[in-house]
Amino acid sequence: MRRAEEFEELRPLLFSIAYRILGSVSEAEDAVQETWLRWESSTTQPESAKGFLSATVSRIAIDVLRSARVRREEYAGEWFPEPLLADPYEDPERSAELADSVSMAALLLLERLSPLERAVFVLREVFGFGFGEVASAVGRSEAACRQLAVRARRHMDAGRARFEADRREREQLAGRFFAAFSAGDVAGLRELLAADVQMVGDSGGKAPLWGKGIVGAANVARTLAAIVTPFVRIGGAVEPHEVNGQPGAIFRDRDGRVVNTLALDILDGQIQMIRAVINPDKLGHLGPVADTWAVVREANQARRPVD
Repeated sequence: MRRAEEFEELRPLLFSIAYRILGSVSEAEDAVQETWLRWESSTTQPESAKGFLSATVSRIAIDVLRSARVRREEYAGEWFPEPLLADPYEDPERSAELADSVSMAALLLLERLSPLERAVFVLREVFGFGFGEVASAVGRSEAACRQLAVRARRHMDAGRARFEADRREREQLAGRFFAAFSAGDVAGLRELLAADVQMVGDSGGKAPLWGKGIVGAANVARTLAAIVTPFVRIGGAVEPHEVNGQPGAIFRDRDGRVVNTLALDILDGQIQMIRAVINPDKLGHLGPVADTWAVVREANQARRPVD
């Protein structure tokens, strides 16, 4: 019973570590479950349950990530992490690091790192583990882990954009964006979009896709307005919701099933990037998933004028 209580207390941390290493909710949950099985069957009592369990889930996640690399390289179109609506782990002393590290942009930067670099960065830079603990988790010396951390930090800093620090300002801008979006207000949308804004979707070849990416404020505004009007007309709903720590939304069909998620990157008071996850395989943890092809067909019918 004591072991079960210790594990449940640490479950949010274990999931958060695994998700940042893997970028997948389902794979992170599987890694946590495998960690529990190893913890339950272990005959030794470690000095630190947190250290043992964090090391175990990290090693499992590293192995899963290595096996997933080929699949991701062969993925159809853009690959995005599975959307996360709420991070279960909270630490007031590291709130900034935790929030930044779970954004879509940060997770995509982590994809550029080797599995070991990624794990070392997550454990050290995000969760503040000591190098001794990191070394134990990844099976390398402390000196090697320091070098891995330096390389990982260099790669992350080189690709990182500084997103809006003022959370209230960011949420206000997102509120204006979704108001204009829901109204199909092209002019209102253009005012909020950066000149070189990009809109990109991840369908995995299993759902309709908005081309290979739409660029420019005018193009993105027109596309958004063209999408939302018939979607709402057939009973669809756009629910503003934080996605991976950033302003976003969940699209649902008339029966409440998930169609896709949307996440916004905001910098300098403008929306720089819009990322949509449409692949149904990445949405199941959010609830029942819609048949997106059927939704699009019905929306296209609604767009046509009635004779």
